[in-house]
Amino acid sequence: MGDNIKKNLEDKSTPIYLDPDRPLEERVEDLVSRLTLEEKVSQMIYASSAIPRLGIPEYNWWNECLHGVARAGVATVFPQAIGMAASFNDELMYRVACAISDEGRAKHHEFARQGDRGIYKGLTFWSPNINIFRDPRWGRGQETYGEDPYLTGRMGVAFVKGIQGDDPRYLKAVATPKHYAVHSGPEPLRHSFDARVSPKDLRETYLPAFKECVKEGKAVSVMGAYNRTNGEPCCASLTLLQKILRDEWGFDGYVVSDCGAIHDIHAHHKVTNTPEESAAMAVKAGCDLNCGRAFESLVNAVKQGLITEEEIDTAVKRLFRARFQLGMFDPPECVPYAQIPYEVNDCEEHRQLALEMARESMVLLKNEGGLLPLAKDLGTIAVIGPNADNKKVLLGNYNGTPSKYVTALEGIRSKVSPKTKVVYAEGCDITVTREGFWGEEATRGFAEALAAAQRADAVIMCLGLSPELEGEEGDAAASSAGGDKSSLDLPGMQEELLKAVCATGKPVVLVLFSGSPVSINWAHENVPAILQAWYPGEEGGTAIADVIFGDYNPGGRLPVTFVKSLAQVPPFTDYSMKGRTYRYLEEEPLYPFGYGLSFTSFEYSGLKLSSETITAGESINISVDVKNTGYIAGDEVVQLYIKDIEASVDVPVHELRGFKRVKLQPGETTTVSFVLTPRQMALIDNDGKCILEPGRFKVMVGGRQPDKRSQDLTGTQVLTAEFEVTGQPVELEY
Repeated sequence: MGDNIKKNLEDKSTPIYLDPDRPLEERVEDLVSRLTLEEKVSQMIYASSAIPRLGIPEYNWWNECLHGVARAGVATVFPQAIGMAASFNDELMYRVACAISDEGRAKHHEFARQGDRGIYKGLTFWSPNINIFRDPRWGRGQETYGEDPYLTGRMGVAFVKGIQGDDPRYLKAVATPKHYAVHSGPEPLRHSFDARVSPKDLRETYLPAFKECVKEGKAVSVMGAYNRTNGEPCCASLTLLQKILRDEWGFDGYVVSDCGAIHDIHAHHKVTNTPEESAAMAVKAGCDLNCGRAFESLVNAVKQGLITEEEIDTAVKRLFRARFQLGMFDPPECVPYAQIPYEVNDCEEHRQLALEMARESMVLLKNEGGLLPLAKDLGTIAVIGPNADNKKVLLGNYNGTPSKYVTALEGIRSKVSPKTKVVYAEGCDITVTREGFWGEEATRGFAEALAAAQRADAVIMCLGLSPELEGEEGDAAASSAGGDKSSLDLPGMQEELLKAVCATGKPVVLVLFSGSPVSINWAHENVPAILQAWYPGEEGGTAIADVIFGDYNPGGRLPVTFVKSLAQVPPFTDYSMKGRTYRYLEEEPLYPFGYGLSFTSFEYSGLKLSSETITAGESINISVDVKNTGYIAGDEVVQLYIKDIEASVDVPVHELRGFKRVKLQPGETTTVSFVLTPRQMALIDNDGKCILEPGRFKVMVGGRQPDKRSQDLTGTQVLTAEFEVTGQPVELEY
């Protein structure tokens, strides 16, 4: 559009909307005033039409960048979101998001120069997914930042800021936190399901990350969810979209529906009877853009008196405001982000950043007897398992295409000494448990795997899940539950293969690929070393090998609880938080939230509170000294938890309220400080109000969650202190 803009600016009759020197709101008002009703409605569909008479090109609003620019060819592929959350490093997340938006900008302008303005080519990204991973069965849990509202909020804010940039005038791109709200499966029910949730759970668990991304992150867009929440379709909910999002939080951006969600209102939720009624209901509630075609009915809806053109104007203005902020109606030389060269895409700097994030995402679950790191000059290493040389398990879902894949097998081969022999056997299929059509047994690969193991000095088993087994409805082709999981066990013959290999007596390292918890109870008891690798991105194999052979000391932490079995969690469709996540879990898990081991050891001391007594409404400063007491450098994730000891309502067992990832050399000590705000001390009562009550509070700081299971697994201590809040109860802004 650049040449047309230049030409128009040279013309003395330049319209207001094409004048970069005019105020934003004037430009928006001027452009929308020139549109017919039909033209306005055409701009409210995700594949927006061109309006040649006004120089408006077509624009497709749908783009994805969950962990790299997705579905638009070659791009840097970072670890899946759940893996990035395991880094517990929001500063690194910000750097990753900046790199992603650089690539998105570069791609957008190059595609436009080539005349391609199709889907996945725009600057409006439908990421991040900040839903709470409340149930381990959910196939899309891999897209989230885990089960904790605070961690999710911090990672989400960092991502949003990195995507949208820091220019005072222009947006680098638009981030779209999704799916608002109370959305986390089951996938097969999402088009008709009503998530019933208490006011307390709504505001204590399901909304905080959205609030932070909107109020602190300044997200320009929010995507509504498919389901209903307490009876209201999320994409047409006055409670969610108007009362909370706009009135309470001051959101002034635009809302986009999930794909087909407006159609669901009448077709599946049965709340309305016609597309016209659904479209009108959604727009009147505050949904401005339709991924789908239902909004095409808005012209008839106006004629039927279901909605006014003025109400449609409100939505269209929000949409064009974002396009103006992206610089789409200004000369390219005015827009700093338009100068990002295409060569930044898939560049070496970004590949190294993907490797850095992959390393930080690795979680060491077990290392009995110090088996890891392995020596690089072993005689023979056997690499066994269906995920050892599987490119798909590097990617997860909503992914781009790497120009180079480093599988675990390739990473290991590149890391060992020239004299070390690396033998590989797939061992089994990732899912097959039955005899094949031509009589091939499910264990047909066991003999080859055992032969490799018997000849090896050490065995690296690469097992777990894949995006074919967990993901969005329709994407996970091998899922028996519409994208979700019906079991948390290792699928197929994998556990049988693992047992057979372990029976050889050779030292075994298990590398687990997954986007969600897997109940590896047998492995925990019998395999000496276990590494959780998630879906680690294009450099995943390098990061895995770096950990296994000691070139990198793992410091990742679990962003989600690994339960022992589904018997430990409530029914999938129950959205109450009772019995869910570390905050309300009633039984001992396999591996707790916040857990992860290191090759070195850390010692905590000198826990200090700025005061032991504060008045309601005051903050409190907390500091602690952390020392690397081992012999190698390593990262420690310092975690701050709080417990309201005298709460008047049920509150979590304890809640994460701060974290900081620090790198320490052997013998080095650092002081880590936190500020605990009144809002972080407050509880959500049964009416959904945010109340800071006077009483005793317990603070817990350490490298893990303050539960006995974590202490038993890590051997580390958590320091505790108490303080008292005095005065009268104070109701705080949510």
